[in-house]
Amino acid sequence: MSTAKRIVGAVSAASGTLSVRVLRAAVVTAGAPTSTTDEDRVAVEAPLEFQLHHPALGLEPVSFGTTMRTPGDDEALAAGLLYGEGLVNQAADIAAIESSTRRPNVVNVRFQAAIPMQLPTTHRFSAGSSCGVCGTTGLDATIARAAASRVTATGRIELSLLLHLPERMREEQSRFGTTGGIHAAALFDFGGRLIDVAEDVGRHNAFDKLVGMSLMAQRLPLVNHVVILSGRASFELVQKAIRAGVSVLAAIGAPSSLAVQVSETAGLTLIGFLRDTRCNLYAHPERVIHRN
Repeated sequence: MSTAKRIVGAVSAASGTLSVRVLRAAVVTAGAPTSTTDEDRVAVEAPLEFQLHHPALGLEPVSFGTTMRTPGDDEALAAGLLYGEGLVNQAADIAAIESSTRRPNVVNVRFQAAIPMQLPTTHRFSAGSSCGVCGTTGLDATIARAAASRVTATGRIELSLLLHLPERMREEQSRFGTTGGIHAAALFDFGGRLIDVAEDVGRHNAFDKLVGMSLMAQRLPLVNHVVILSGRASFELVQKAIRAGVSVLAAIGAPSSLAVQVSETAGLTLIGFLRDTRCNLYAHPERVIHRN
């Protein structure tokens, strides 16, 4: 039986690039003699190349690499990725971020000429939507750098408030409800106020978009803030949280052993299996107030 799909419509991202496609899909049910055909909204996954411009890099831009992402908030994705990689430390380091008008799926990042700029000759970023560090070199150094960082001592958040944050995040997700295939990262303050939500087919991309939004809004470091993740908490996301100064990282899914180890060393409160009535506290539980 053929299950070929045909594009019949689309939803555009803010940049005008498609973020959701509407397809025709064959739907089969166990025990049913025939299949039916229905429309299905599918999250778009497309490459995005980062072109860097700085006098120290020469007259021509240098490609920092490519990631697979859901189109939309590409400028925030670029800013967050470059912040996480340590190429920029503040919004003022960036002169401009522009989606290319000549080449689709390319974003140009123009750095201020005054900032130092040197890319390792062996470093080129290339990752699929499920991986944020597998395309980088020097993984041991990346782990050591994350573990050597320290999250600032902060205030505390009520457990009862924390348990309601995933629901708040889902209410603000514009694409998950229609596709079921989009990850999200949401930023809250310790009072439970939702500040930003970012979505992407890749977990690390959603986090980078959120950090990029915060960088350009000059909110970093994210002291006394919680980031909620729609998926699991891997080392790569813990690394990004520590770099952004996040106080509490809470995931709907499970953490990895390395994520727990680095969180404990760096002072990050790490939470997994966040549900309506319970959660698991893996590192630095002192930031969560639990009242009987």
